[in-house]
Amino acid sequence: VNPFLSLLHSISSGLSDTELSAMKFLCRDKIKKRKLETVQSGRELFSILMEQQEIASDNLEFLRKLLQHIDRDDLVAQLVQFEEEEPHAPGDQPDVHEKPIAVICDNVGREWKRLMRELGMPEVKLDRIEAAHRYNLYEQLVQALREWQRWKGKDAKVADLIKALRGCNLNLVADRVEE
Repeated sequence: VNPFLSLLHSISSGLSDTELSAMKFLCRDKIKKRKLETVQSGRELFSILMEQQEIASDNLEFLRKLLQHIDRDDLVAQLVQFEEEEPHAPGDQPDVHEKPIAVICDNVGREWKRLMRELGMPEVKLDRIEAAHRYNLYEQLVQALREWQRWKGKDAKVADLIKALRGCNLNLVADRVEE
């Protein structure tokens, strides 16, 4: 079972109807009113927030704020415990993609969106990443590459990165990744 989904299920199970209602209210600027009206459980709310990339296993800040606003420090503590344990999870160890990502991030710069389009990333995701890290070009690329990895899963190959770099005429960076 995915530890992150297990955490969300546990949090959802601990919410009263009043607390869920308060959380829905606090999400009005993130989720359209019509969609919020259909939400009947914490799981449904969390699913929407995950779809909209407001929460993820490596991005729990918004969820933390929601839980703090409804005065559920016990659930915030669960969240903190998850965050402290998560880096030791086997799926989160540095893998063969980490070095190529560092090389790409050090060398691509302003062409990052072009590269991500070449990799097939949806424009909406690129816009969200850009908005979230408006003044940090390096972080925009790091987050975009991480999102691409999550999106592709096991199909995220270094060969695809090299092909996309060459497709963007970033041959020097592609050569460095190959090394």
